[in-house]
Amino acid sequence: MAIPKRSQRQQGTHSVVDGIHFPMPIETSEASAFLAAFTIDAARAQALLPGQELHALKLWGDRGLLLVSVIDYRKTDIGKYIEFSVGIACSHGPRPAPRFLPMLFRRRYGMGQFVVELPVSTEVSVKGGKGIWGMPKHQGSLDFLVDDKRISSQYDLDGEFVMRVDVARPRGRLFPLTTSAVNYSHFRGMIMKSYVAFLGSPTFSFIRPKATLEIGDHPRVAALKDLDIGARPMATIFYDQFTGVLDDYMESWFVTEPAKPEVQVEGMESVINLGFSEEWPAPPRRLRP
Repeated sequence: MAIPKRSQRQQGTHSVVDGIHFPMPIETSEASAFLAAFTIDAARAQALLPGQELHALKLWGDRGLLLVSVIDYRKTDIGKYIEFSVGIACSHGPRPAPRFLPMLFRRRYGMGQFVVELPVSTEVSVKGGKGIWGMPKHQGSLDFLVDDKRISSQYDLDGEFVMRVDVARPRGRLFPLTTSAVNYSHFRGMIMKSYVAFLGSPTFSFIRPKATLEIGDHPRVAALKDLDIGARPMATIFYDQFTGVLDDYMESWFVTEPAKPEVQVEGMESVINLGFSEEWPAPPRRLRP
């Protein structure tokens, strides 16, 4: 598996950060995941990106890309948990990138996703993911259901429906490949940039893929309902099993604005008192199969 050479040199070593023990490198195995990509209004998406250096990706016209991915982590250093990610495809630089080129030259244009919402199943995942990497994690009720026809995940918070994504199981099969990705997050008034790599043989659908995305009335996702999300996905991908590495190397820089922001951003007070529990909340309450 192609992982950073520094991570390869860490094999067999150990680290303790914020009280969490990490056998190095930070690996996961026996995990499953799926992704559904929907077009969105790029100008409205841009309003959700902090600072002046992240730019919503434009595909054609004023259409951008929303990435909804759910991962069922079964074997990690901090136990098993589910992660429900909602991100806006973006580039990083002093000005917006040309159309399509960031997908071909990802490193040059800082191609990645800005993570808008990221509920997870366990408290310790919040403590590590937010406190160390700055990811916008918080604990929620999640599930990950798979059968021969579809994959589905629902996200509830405080007993209220938030989001649900259902994907018709893709049938096209790719050979084993290593994929890397960049995540941008906003925490403590900074942009936090993290890196992941994973290896697996996914199934995919790029021709008439089928998926539905439902968004509830919870205030945490109110801004998503204004993005003019496309009714049909552009693509769907499913990994029935993969292995992955979360790079311990990360980058961060201050968010700058033309004027002093009026709203206080979330800081270390949101994680400083978190514990190490691997307990899950009750599963989401599905009103229909």
